[in-house]
Amino acid sequence: MRRAQRLWRQYGIFWLGAIAVGLVAVLYARLIDWGYDAFLGVRQRYVWAPLVITPALAALAVWLTRKFFRGAEGSGIPQVIATLHTKQRAYGTRLLSVRILLGKIGVSFLAILGGLTIGREGPTVQVGAALMFNLRRFYPRSNAQIERQLALAGAAAGLSAAFNTPLAGVVFAIEELTRSFEARTSGVLITAIIIAGVVALGLNGNYTYFGTIQIGAHFPDLLAVAVVLTALVTGIAGGIFGWLLLNTARWIPAPLRQLHGERPVVFAALCGFAIAVVGVISGGTTFGSGYTEARGLLEGREQLSMFYPFLKMIAMIGSYLPGIPGGIFAPSLSIGAGFGNLLHMVFDSMQLPMLIALAMVGYLAAVTQSPITSFVIVMEMIDGHALVISLMATALIASRVSRLFAPPLYESLAERYLAPLPQPAPAPVPEVPEVEVPQAAADDVDGEPAAGDSADDIAPDTFDSPRQ
Repeated sequence: MRRAQRLWRQYGIFWLGAIAVGLVAVLYARLIDWGYDAFLGVRQRYVWAPLVITPALAALAVWLTRKFFRGAEGSGIPQVIATLHTKQRAYGTRLLSVRILLGKIGVSFLAILGGLTIGREGPTVQVGAALMFNLRRFYPRSNAQIERQLALAGAAAGLSAAFNTPLAGVVFAIEELTRSFEARTSGVLITAIIIAGVVALGLNGNYTYFGTIQIGAHFPDLLAVAVVLTALVTGIAGGIFGWLLLNTARWIPAPLRQLHGERPVVFAALCGFAIAVVGVISGGTTFGSGYTEARGLLEGREQLSMFYPFLKMIAMIGSYLPGIPGGIFAPSLSIGAGFGNLLHMVFDSMQLPMLIALAMVGYLAAVTQSPITSFVIVMEMIDGHALVISLMATALIASRVSRLFAPPLYESLAERYLAPLPQPAPAPVPEVPEVEVPQAAADDVDGEPAAGDSADDIAPDTFDSPRQ
């Protein structure tokens, strides 16, 4: 019995959590897809409906997040990084609670109902981490190390199930979440990723996220030039995007900054209206995560404007600034696909899917500054093993170019969650009645207390109290 209990605590809880992560990831993906389809249905019937729906649901999403789900804003990956990089268990209970889990799913569903430019992959990472983190209750004597292993395995399993990319889940845990690979956690981590992936495959079938691109046996002569130019373009664009998110005080006008601080719900409605206007101008292509547009470009059945990546970037910034729960993985891949379509004007002799794949990995690596994770994700999503070297080179160059503009995005945002937790207010100091100084001490010619007088006999306002 003791051996069975030990095995259950060592492996069984992780396996149970991985199954739960796979199930929730699949259900969450279907919920988001259903919500976006509902938005598209309304928009097809009423072209101008987003001008009302998008601002209203953006404002509602921010109000709910600030009122009930503090810690659920954004993609969720910075919250996971903050939890893993601190030894204080209070961060996990605050950022990975069941309340945050439910709020992340519910509020992001509202956001996608409004057509906001968000993805579900980043939120799935926080949802997976929160699911497994709360399994600590099954341990009779949980500690910080167990909680960290659970959160790490859940986050990696969440990414694996969201993209159907198990190898990327392992790399993501190493490169982005922990910056190390501990032998003690490697076995349970990989097992959790595999189990979550198997559950997702069982429910969705064997599929690749963006389908399979066909690359001929002979690469074009200008491939090396295309890799360098694509990496430079996407690196600059991704670096500018990171700079804009991390330096809002430098470019947002003062009245808007004041509005954001004093009336965040109104600011969210304003951002929603801007997203709706951009969506109407683009013909509806900038709404949502951009998955449909990126896959359409890869398969050759989608024609997008050359302004698409820039308009999509505006919509993405507008969705992220108010603090609405939603990820940036899928929108970044879509923006990268748009840049690949734009670069096809320069390299018209190259296959369009090849350029799109290079631009997707370049922009994602520039935004996240995690080049290994980026090229592994894209390689698995398009079944592009023939492009491994090209994808790797593009990701490395783009990530280095992006760093000239801004530090790593997720780590910089995680530092904001690592601020000292608010401490309880100190107990009020009771007022001490004034003590009259003896006349003998006042008349003492040396200016010193008279013999027999103690410090307690001196007026209290002559000392600085540390508590004051």
